[in-house]
Amino acid sequence: MAENLIIAEGGKEQKYELLHKQIAALVNGESDTIANMANVAAMIHATFGFWWTGFYRVVGEELVLGPFQGPLACSRIRYGRGVCGTAWKEQVTQVVPDVELFPGHIACSSLSRSEIVVPVWSDEEIVAVLDIDSEHLATFDQVDKLWLEKIVALLYK
Repeated sequence: MAENLIIAEGGKEQKYELLHKQIAALVNGESDTIANMANVAAMIHATFGFWWTGFYRVVGEELVLGPFQGPLACSRIRYGRGVCGTAWKEQVTQVVPDVELFPGHIACSSLSRSEIVVPVWSDEEIVAVLDIDSEHLATFDQVDKLWLEKIVALLYK
C-alpha cells in the first residue's frame, strides 16, 4: 500500500480526506501498532512534506520516541514537558503557531518553528502522541487538528 500512496491534488482538506481513506484501508489489515505508526508517519510526511512527523509512545512516566520521518529527534520526553508532554498531560491536541513562544518548549531541532501534537487514545487513556513539526511559522490550523485527530483514531479501533 505505501508504494501506492496517491497524493490528492488541491487543498489541504482534499489531501487529508484521501489520506484518511488510505490510512483506514492500510491499518484495517495490520494488527501491529508499531508497524501502523511507522506507515502513518511515512504517509503523512510524504503527503505534506513536514519537517518532522512521528510518534512518541507512553512508557511509564515518559514519552519514548517511536516511528518517525525526519531528522534526529529527542529520545524521551517527561510527562508535562514541552509540547508533547503538555498534550499528554492536558489530554488535548496542541496547535503551536510559534514554538519559541510556547513555555517550556523542548528544542530537538532549532529549525522547528511550529508544531502540532495529537494525543493517541486507546481504551480511554493516552498511549502515544503524534508530533509534527514544521520549519515554517503558523503551519498548523483547525483543519490539521480535525483530520489528524481522525487519523490517529484509526490506530486503536
